[in-house]
Amino acid sequence: MSADILPNWENLVRKQLKTDDIYSILKKENLEGIEVKPFYSDVKRPLVNLPKVEENTHLVARYHESLEEDVFAFILDHNVENLEEKTIFVNNKDLAGHISPKEEDQYFSLIDVFNEKQGTIDDQLAKELLSKDFKRNICVDISLHQNAGAAIDQQLGIALAKAKELAEVYGPEILRKLIFRIAVGGNYFFEMAKLRAFKIVFNQLSKEYGLNEAPYIFAETSLRNKAVADSENNLIRSTLELASAMIAGADAVFSNNYLVDRSTDNSEEISFKQQIVLAYESIINVFEDASNGSYYVEEITRQIAEKSWALFIEIEEGGGYLELLKQGIIQKKIYDHAVEEQKWVEEGKIKLIGVNLYPKLDVKRSVEDLYSEKEIKAVRWAEMFE
Repeated sequence: MSADILPNWENLVRKQLKTDDIYSILKKENLEGIEVKPFYSDVKRPLVNLPKVEENTHLVARYHESLEEDVFAFILDHNVENLEEKTIFVNNKDLAGHISPKEEDQYFSLIDVFNEKQGTIDDQLAKELLSKDFKRNICVDISLHQNAGAAIDQQLGIALAKAKELAEVYGPEILRKLIFRIAVGGNYFFEMAKLRAFKIVFNQLSKEYGLNEAPYIFAETSLRNKAVADSENNLIRSTLELASAMIAGADAVFSNNYLVDRSTDNSEEISFKQQIVLAYESIINVFEDASNGSYYVEEITRQIAEKSWALFIEIEEGGGYLELLKQGIIQKKIYDHAVEEQKWVEEGKIKLIGVNLYPKLDVKRSVEDLYSEKEIKAVRWAEMFE
């Protein structure tokens, strides 16, 4: 192809970089195995609008008495009277056992019935939760996997595999009773695409059972990219994570405390008010699929969906999530990615301001100190330097 009929942007970039080999220079590496082009002018297969379950995204705070007047959705770890007009996300299995909701739509469970260490489902707990008049009874928690260093396709593949384990034991109708707790990391557009891709693959899973369901997504800010000595930057990172989740169409969002190692009434209030600013000043909590039509987001959504579904099939062919967990295969997959990711942090390929960019701290712990290939455990990148 002659230079005079190449797209204008390519000619301009060639001139700026003083080379014809622009794509090798503009190529951007990522650990997810996703092909990212420097410029998008179309998309192979445009995606339909991806719906969410809730009309407006729930803005969720950890319960505190001072927030009762202003907050409509709480995470609850202990019993509180007179919250009839609030939406409640129950985060304690003992508390769940004592709750008798007056209205089904009011209560959601954030309790995962999987025992990751033993590779089992707590059947008694699952049946107890399913007997409750909750809008969503069972939580499939993959926030742990993101915080442990799992790749995006691993997170979604595991979420599907856990959902299928539940459907096989308790019947396909349980897919309508699930809530997926997902941690959103700092790779803004990738995380947006992650939630969008999960809607696609979960809907595909539900169709295998003759259903046509969208997943209920409870998105929370990641702990993985937060630092103890860098709280101001933590606040910026978590704001972008919340924005990513809202734009992607999460049904509920929650901001973990930006102080990481401690909690104060003020820090809890500020953490929640991040959501208020995004929702009521930017008005991004009301859209189903605000990024639909963005060629870049559409394309990486498609790639993530395909990789996630392929991993799900691989897990199923290997015997299912619980079986591979007992064999240590799931742990090893997450470990391998987490260690590679940590090396990128150590080498500065992944940048954390105040940690490895304009650093305040020296390397104090090795990768071997932080990770175990036999256990799925949450590790923050900055722990290497703390």
